[in-house]
Amino acid sequence: MPYIVDFENVSTVGLESSPVAEALAGLRANEGRYYRNKYGHVFTVSPAGEVPEVVERVSRILKEERDIVISSRPLEATAFDVDGLRMAYVFYESGLSVNVMYGIEADGKRAVGFKLSDGMEIPEELASRFKFARQKSKLAGVIRGSYFVIKGEY
Repeated sequence: MPYIVDFENVSTVGLESSPVAEALAGLRANEGRYYRNKYGHVFTVSPAGEVPEVVERVSRILKEERDIVISSRPLEATAFDVDGLRMAYVFYESGLSVNVMYGIEADGKRAVGFKLSDGMEIPEELASRFKFARQKSKLAGVIRGSYFVIKGEY
């Protein structure tokens, strides 16, 4: 069942099994606030098992672009179009959030972003490949993030 992310009353609903559930909920709320404020979009997530096509698309892009396989279990996912971008998010039990931004136009921006919840270790599959920048968030504490540009067609 879809869950509308509330960034005013942050909840761990759907994320309870994560060892960093509070921080991951803050990270998810931070994304919800961003899309509401910038685009007027209501950020809604579903249990990963209810939207396997989103998880599979993100996993395929990671594997084909950089030979990355995320070892953590996906908890929630979402996909939506906003302002000429096709977005997909997967939130993992470890506290990792992966998003795929894919411009709908042929020459549009295309990238994969990684965000680490406050308190989690950098996953082994990402540690040697990326450097993570830090940003502070009222909702999520310290978020560490990195990205890469998608070169293929998906």
